[in-house]
Amino acid sequence: MMSGMGADGTNAFTSFEQTVYTEDIPANVTDKFLAVQGERFRQPVLRLFHTELEAVYEEKNRGLDNDPRKVYETMFAAIFPNNNYGKQTTIGTVEHLKNPSLKAIREYFNNYYVPNNMGVIMSGDFNPDEMIVKIDKAFSYMKSKPVPEYKVGTESPITSPIVKEVYGPTPENITIGFRFPGATTKDARMLNFVGSMLTNGQAGLIDLDLVKKQKLLAAYAFPYVLKDYSVLLLQGNPTEGQSLDDVKALLLQEIDKLKKGEFSDDLIQSIVNNEKKNVIQKYEKYTSRAESLMDEFTSEVDHKAQLEYIEEISKLTKKDIMDFAARYLQDNNYVAVYKRKGEDKNIVKVDKPAITPVSVNRDDQSPFLKKVNEMPEAPISPVWLNFDKDIAKNKLGSVDVLSVKNTDNDLFRLYYHFDSGKWNNKVLPLAAEYLQYLGTKNKSSEDISKEFYKLASSFNVSAGNEETYVTLEGLNENFDKTAALFEDLIKNCQPDQKALDAYKARLKKSRANAKQNKSTIMAGLRSYAQYGAQNPFNNTLSDAELDALKAEDLVNALHDLFNFKHKVLYYGPKSGNETVTALTPIHKVSNSLKDMPKSKTFAQIPTDKNKVLFAHYDMVQAEIFWVRNGDAYNSGITPTVSLFNNYFGGGMGSVVFQTIRESKALAYSTYSYFSLPNKKEDKDIVTAYVGTQADKFNESTIAMNELLNTLPKSDQLFETAKSGLKKSIAAERITQDGIIFTYLRVQKLGNTSDIRKNIYEQSPKLSFADINSFHDKEMKGKNYTYCLVASQDKVNEADMQKLGEVKKLNLTEIFGY
Repeated sequence: MMSGMGADGTNAFTSFEQTVYTEDIPANVTDKFLAVQGERFRQPVLRLFHTELEAVYEEKNRGLDNDPRKVYETMFAAIFPNNNYGKQTTIGTVEHLKNPSLKAIREYFNNYYVPNNMGVIMSGDFNPDEMIVKIDKAFSYMKSKPVPEYKVGTESPITSPIVKEVYGPTPENITIGFRFPGATTKDARMLNFVGSMLTNGQAGLIDLDLVKKQKLLAAYAFPYVLKDYSVLLLQGNPTEGQSLDDVKALLLQEIDKLKKGEFSDDLIQSIVNNEKKNVIQKYEKYTSRAESLMDEFTSEVDHKAQLEYIEEISKLTKKDIMDFAARYLQDNNYVAVYKRKGEDKNIVKVDKPAITPVSVNRDDQSPFLKKVNEMPEAPISPVWLNFDKDIAKNKLGSVDVLSVKNTDNDLFRLYYHFDSGKWNNKVLPLAAEYLQYLGTKNKSSEDISKEFYKLASSFNVSAGNEETYVTLEGLNENFDKTAALFEDLIKNCQPDQKALDAYKARLKKSRANAKQNKSTIMAGLRSYAQYGAQNPFNNTLSDAELDALKAEDLVNALHDLFNFKHKVLYYGPKSGNETVTALTPIHKVSNSLKDMPKSKTFAQIPTDKNKVLFAHYDMVQAEIFWVRNGDAYNSGITPTVSLFNNYFGGGMGSVVFQTIRESKALAYSTYSYFSLPNKKEDKDIVTAYVGTQADKFNESTIAMNELLNTLPKSDQLFETAKSGLKKSIAAERITQDGIIFTYLRVQKLGNTSDIRKNIYEQSPKLSFADINSFHDKEMKGKNYTYCLVASQDKVNEADMQKLGEVKKLNLTEIFGY
């Protein structure tokens, strides 16, 4: 129903003190939306209870394979022994899930789904007074009544460190937690400020002392603010040869500096400046506005206090920080969770129950659905991009400058874009990362980070496979200073062999850690499936090549970067001419920019037979990706592809999701897409995914293969997919720097106009026979490469062999080192 309205992001989630239902809808269907939401909470019928319960089993088993989740659950259980934050998790225990009660669920609904315990939070282009009247009408049937009293479990002070251990296959780390008061207090707001003093990505104590100086592989502080209590979490990952106790000592040293006042007074003002910028950024989008209001509602935070936060922190002194740290961050009042590598002997998997598939009734229409569909809706006219009008095109010497004017606020984003990357030069990503550890003759690396942070600006250099971006962002009033500061750094950075040696050691540790990450392993298998044994994923330096790198090699690559052909992309308050004028004295461009070295190319290989690429990983679940390389790019099929994906596998209302999750309860997460390439030289790709229990591997692959071979027909679902696609496109507005990036993507595909227009105009003309024919041509009876990450002893070998030739890959084959 929601997809037929053109809704995106239909979802729901539960956290400690909130259950949230989310939608992103076109503005012209708010009446229909409110009618559906009002009915949703009237008298719910739990038709899919037993299959959805199985999906929760799947989610629980995925959590058992998730070491970070286990760390946080252990942390909260230890730091909140009396409060519900620690006494139970949002998903519950295995025993809870084994004994569900429909009666208890109904009682829970009747107790808590009442208007005095609910909020309707909307952000968008509407008249708020009119919207409130509509909301009142849609939910007028709901009657307030007393909600069961919630008793806050009061915690006693921690008087000696509490130490816990968690085991699992991922790399080691340590997490330290300190307890604080809840969200409505001034101390919780102070905690957010102190969190920024420790970690702000640039000039925090942990940023400068531990990350910038490369004393740890990774480290951060994170304030977790909740209604009853809050937590300051510190996490650190060791470099090679470090113990977790070493990491713990380094993190606690930064806490001591807070208590002793060993930080610059400038840091306080810099945080205030950046918070001003963050407020502007937070309210740029409707989604973030709604999320902010939602958190205030569920935590009972006064919006006025949020509005006055900047003024409040502007008055803070060094003594305030020291006193606060001394009160809450003592030497003995924390919990430390050691995440160790090894077998978790406490895992108890939720066993697969017998499930009777549920009919999803795709073609049935209730009287209520018909009533909603008949409700009038004002048409929304789509807005197409006109790249000649929407983008100002200027020249800075020989460099193209593409810009879009920001008329909403005082923020800017500036990009230097290179049509080259790791495929051209494997050293480039390393040089890009190395830059953050370098200084110039006049400024240390730490000094440069502090200067950027004072300006409320930042930089990032990112080298992908075929593109490299230098990104600068900040306040328009500091545009010149920000651009000049970065130009000075990249042109005058000095080799630092000590920094390079530390970077190499950390990089080797990161590369070893990547081999212990199931998502990264799967990414390697998928690249192997597309390109073969030599592929973009393992196109990396060997250890020997890495060892041979000199600081001068990387610095020379950085000094030379702007001598290669590139584009300037700008979104901000300046016009195109003003941007050029501002950059002319800063970004001096040679009249004869060089071409990047010829790119190494990776050709997608034909999927000429069924095969299984298997990688062992110690886990409860099984992750399966189907991959098939298709034909060369054909812009003419774009409307068909868009409609097909909407119908077949691209959302909660799709055939794949309804069949595999809702009807058969074979997976927590599942989808399938026909993907067009990013550039016209590449080929289409068919992908499908199931994340399931290992003992359902055979059933889930059979179910997906049935869908890949036979497209179920539902006239109602097809019309819903068609209507939803058109409405979604009509309501979509590509804005800000998204206009420029859309233009670049269109160019890479050899197009000259907004491709959405073709989809909008042509997809309504398509019939089910059209997409069924497309499905049969691209999927039915085709060969696939099955990328499987699972535990060797939990997946039946014979089940793998049913799918095709099995190739078991070791980690060196996958990663290339």
